[in-house]
Amino acid sequence: MRLAALPMYDLPELHAANDALWRAIAVRLEAQGVPAPACLLRGRPLDEVWADPDLLLGQTCGYPLVTRLAGRVSLVATPRYGAPGCEGALYRSAMVVRSGDPARTLADLRGRRCAVNDAASNSGMNVLRAAVAGVAAGAARFFSEIVMTGGHVASAQAVAGGLADVAAIDCITWAHLQRWRPYETAGLRVLGWTESSPGLPLITALRTGAPIRAALLRALNQVATDPALAPVRQDLLLEGFEVLALSDYAPVLALEQRAAAAGYPVLR
Repeated sequence: MRLAALPMYDLPELHAANDALWRAIAVRLEAQGVPAPACLLRGRPLDEVWADPDLLLGQTCGYPLVTRLAGRVSLVATPRYGAPGCEGALYRSAMVVRSGDPARTLADLRGRRCAVNDAASNSGMNVLRAAVAGVAAGAARFFSEIVMTGGHVASAQAVAGGLADVAAIDCITWAHLQRWRPYETAGLRVLGWTESSPGLPLITALRTGAPIRAALLRALNQVATDPALAPVRQDLLLEGFEVLALSDYAPVLALEQRAAAAGYPVLR
């Protein structure tokens, strides 16, 4: 049985919108003769979902795409989101600190604590590592502590609650938190923005044939323009989809390589 999962921007407040989006995609796939699961899969570890040979459609992060998932999945499309920090299929992360923190630049955070959602995250680790490499001045350690949180929301909470002093929150998550949970962001401010990189790709299992990949892309393009789905797209900040090549994700690895060349291969 094929499975589908859209876990990357799936706050409980957005479950209904993501479910509606998937139902619309599934109907259009069925109309093309492609069997599709009725519901999105939730609660399974992301690494298992991404690597599952029965994955019909999922969303991952650009960093796993070019590292541990390389050669194991096929790229379908990359969503365009309408959030501050997005430009086409590119996105940035907001580097957030507490509102009353005296820091004015990233360099001011030397020796402080950093919250990271996942060591394999582009938006929470890779882009931040590249930014820190530019101000670390060759030091192997910049922060006094790395606090691993397990998610962007938890990273924002760690900073707001004083468990950490800075975190990189991807701009789509940041926009969702500002809309749906303003109490989570009220005590935070954006210190600065990371550089942009390709957004979070939609993928399918490597075994998925070209005809089904083409059907997926047709279904995505149809839901991106269906007037009846405008409220769903608005809730998800979704503006459409672009077809990128794997080579378009080379800048993600370039960030890693640049940090290593600067003598800062590990965010710490």
